[in-house]
Amino acid sequence: MKTQLLDYLSGHLTENRNALFDKVLKDRTRYLTVVLEDIYQSHNASAVLRSCDCFGIQDIHIIENRNKYTVNRDVALGSAKWLSLKKYNQNENNSQEALQKLKKQGYRIVATTPHSSDVELYDFDVTKGKTALVFGTELTGVSELVKQEADEFLRIPMYGFTESFNISVSAALVLQHLAHEIRKRNVNWQLSKQEMEDVKLQWIKASVKSSDLIEREYYNKYK
Repeated sequence: MKTQLLDYLSGHLTENRNALFDKVLKDRTRYLTVVLEDIYQSHNASAVLRSCDCFGIQDIHIIENRNKYTVNRDVALGSAKWLSLKKYNQNENNSQEALQKLKKQGYRIVATTPHSSDVELYDFDVTKGKTALVFGTELTGVSELVKQEADEFLRIPMYGFTESFNISVSAALVLQHLAHEIRKRNVNWQLSKQEMEDVKLQWIKASVKSSDLIEREYYNKYK
């Protein structure tokens, strides 16, 4: 049924738009995913979304403990509608819930922060399995809970006086390198056929005017 619905809705796209969706889908991945913990500056949050879209990362997990995640449209440039945003904001400490769900899905939790047992970005082994990259707040980084739950720690090498990068810069550097690495290695990084169909439906609904009415029209016609 979903495949037929997708075909029906795709008929409301231009030929070029449909071809672009299919092309981008081939480069989308869930092998890498991004976790943002308590980001409070909207321009940073939005810049990370933009980088995720540019480097083919489909899922972003947003943890809201003290700070509500907001998007600056001028920075994000519409990237949010092409991504699958999963928010965790129902509990006092939502980090635990997010990390547990990711571990159940087979992700190794990788905290992007200096640590005694950290690995430099260019030595990080992407072939060990699906990776959830956790980025923390602008001032204090990832929480102690994330450090306790992390399977690995990742550090970007730096050679100057400043102790850290801006979070949006950190995310862009990490994603650019790892997105390139997974395409070089023998890992199954692409979306499955079912996942591609699900994501394409999401994209069509986000970009076709009155897509909900068109969907109801389909079900009335073919149910």
